[in-house]
Amino acid sequence: MSPPLSFDPIAEARRQWDDRWDTDATPSMAAVSSIMRAQQIVMARLNELLEPHDLTFPRYEALMLLFYSRKGELPLGKISERLQVHRASVTNVIDKLLDSGYVERVRDGRDRRAVLAQITGEGRLVARRATKLLNTAHFGTAPLDPQACEEIYRVLMPLRAGAGDYELPPGPAAALRRPISSRGASR
Repeated sequence: MSPPLSFDPIAEARRQWDDRWDTDATPSMAAVSSIMRAQQIVMARLNELLEPHDLTFPRYEALMLLFYSRKGELPLGKISERLQVHRASVTNVIDKLLDSGYVERVRDGRDRRAVLAQITGEGRLVARRATKLLNTAHFGTAPLDPQACEEIYRVLMPLRAGAGDYELPPGPAAALRRPISSRGASR
């Protein structure tokens, strides 16, 4: 890994933006750049923590959906919907979980054309172990404290609801809703 820079590259980008563009979008550019960099940092930390369990964070998320489901199984389309990713991404994730022995593909008893992903006993064991590890590491969010994490969650709620992720509860934040197409990002 390279040594830390002697300056904040996002602050420098912000300065350059202010110098070259006559816009009030500079805070938005800086926020998006910060969100994207934070996502890279957290994803790298999570994947490093999960690697000994032959998991990545997207695989962990899919495994936990199955872990928490009533019967330990879900159709791939439902997993895609709940993880808010394209079905092809879910197929890849389930294939990797299958290779690890954490899930099985089974036919739906009600619709034999439908394929379900079903968590195995080994998958349940790994889900518990990985969750304990992630909880201990506060999901890789150090040095943020729980209050800062709660604030990030709260601040991003209207953005997610405005993108159609879910229905925002009535109240002042509902006024911030703005439809944006963001579905289909892969993992």
